[in-house]
Amino acid sequence: MNGASGGRKRSLRRYLVAGVLVWLPILATVWVVNFLLQIMDRTLLLLPAGVRPEALLGFRVPGLGLLFALLVLLLTGVLVTNLIGRRLVFWGEDLLNRIPVVRTVYGGVKSFAESVLSQSNSFRKVVMLEYPRAGTWSIGFLTAEDVPEVSEKLGEPHAAVYISAALNATAGYLVVVPRRQVVELDMSVDAAMKMIITCGVVVPPAVHKAIPLAKPAA
Repeated sequence: MNGASGGRKRSLRRYLVAGVLVWLPILATVWVVNFLLQIMDRTLLLLPAGVRPEALLGFRVPGLGLLFALLVLLLTGVLVTNLIGRRLVFWGEDLLNRIPVVRTVYGGVKSFAESVLSQSNSFRKVVMLEYPRAGTWSIGFLTAEDVPEVSEKLGEPHAAVYISAALNATAGYLVVVPRRQVVELDMSVDAAMKMIITCGVVVPPAVHKAIPLAKPAA
């Protein structure tokens, strides 16, 4: 009798876990998308009150803020890619660089955005290194193949590695270590992010590269 009761409990637990695994990602995705849409809809506050969608249509349409933001980005991109637009951006940046605190924040954010959105390998290569002590390995992202001044001062090539914090991959710290201590992985960035955010619960399988076949002798 106890065995049958235990079996039912295990079955009930299995069904509950299966249900949670289906609904939790869905609800989390809906929540994140809804949160982002609400933030983007606030960009409509830049429009005069008389031409906002609520005033014209009489009701609120979720997601119009996203379309408005994309339109603003597109028009801004068109503007800054011509001679006049580049000149205006240059004057604006020159003005911001004259303000002590603002120039630090603006310069840092601009450099970060240019590095991430450029065609470089920033945040695109997963690596591991012994950190914070020997025998303990941390997963990170190679952000710079070489840090010239550090390499020159220490007499060997040093690389910059960004190590993300568990549960929050956007928080972390930067370490500069000898390039020889950095071990490159075949793991994708998405797989590494999932592993970090789940605290190692979701571990990607090993990536086996195909061995090229030897050419037949002539």
